[in-house]
Amino acid sequence: MKKKATGTSYAKIIFFGEHSVVYGKPAIAIPVYSVNVTVAIKLISVGQTIHCRYFDGPISEMADNLKGIGVLIRQLLKSFNSPDLPFELTIQSKVPSERGMGSSAATAVALVRGFFNLFEKPLTRSRLLALADVEEQITHGNPSGLDAATASSEAPIWFVKNQINEQIEFHSSDLFLVIADSGIKGKTSEAVSLVHNNVVTNSDVAVPLIDQLGTIADSAKDALASADKKQLGMLMNQSQHHLSKLGVSTDTLDDFCRIAVANNALGAKLTGSGLGGCMISLTDNQRDAQIISTKLRQAGATQTWIQSFENYEYSTGEAHDNLVN
Repeated sequence: MKKKATGTSYAKIIFFGEHSVVYGKPAIAIPVYSVNVTVAIKLISVGQTIHCRYFDGPISEMADNLKGIGVLIRQLLKSFNSPDLPFELTIQSKVPSERGMGSSAATAVALVRGFFNLFEKPLTRSRLLALADVEEQITHGNPSGLDAATASSEAPIWFVKNQINEQIEFHSSDLFLVIADSGIKGKTSEAVSLVHNNVVTNSDVAVPLIDQLGTIADSAKDALASADKKQLGMLMNQSQHHLSKLGVSTDTLDDFCRIAVANNALGAKLTGSGLGGCMISLTDNQRDAQIISTKLRQAGATQTWIQSFENYEYSTGEAHDNLVN
């Protein structure tokens, strides 16, 4: 066992497939390297303490909003036959909470990696995702698994709930994604309920929109593989139109999309559940990405990030049982 160890993970954004993924349609999600979570663990003489943005003190005294983290830590220690191990845990997160960027899943992934690193044990991807799901089940009730799959990946993820979790072939390294935080907390449960009600009460309109969002995700996968950046941008705009029709966009997110497109974005859309949260836009050069980032901050975005596609690592095959760091 080491005396000190760390674990890392990333924020995630949904590129395509918001809401339709709930109904068995595919989604594409992307890890955001610059928005990460780092967990640092060091052994101490007595006690089990945690330092994070929500709590500072003994793990046993954490409030219910951190219950998932507490349960995950206890399960990890139990699996290593060290329930009373004294340690100090520090979580540093750049991921804003309640913005659809997978804050809780990223924290869970970093925790699992940190403790496996501390105990110097091998960790497969399937084991990592199963353990992260312990926290996610408590925090979100019935998570799709997409957040943890992306937070732990080095490449964009092609995801169908309970069926597929694999890396996507892509050849679009000259693309840049601009992510803008509206400053408004996303309302995931409210947005999911809103879409569900539309599917039930206005199925003639809502069901075709869900189907079309799934078809868009299929087309986007092909566009990534063929480096068809104009097609990707068009598909983003179509997706935003359909999400707006489903009622999950907002005036602020719509304004952000218009500003991005007016400043040479290939396409723009909300990301995540909507009713707040973040918006994303795509460019084919860094200069336009920086201009759009500035314009969005001037329009009220509380934070912006620029993600280059050139750093993504693609390897063929399903991303299940590779050993992960």
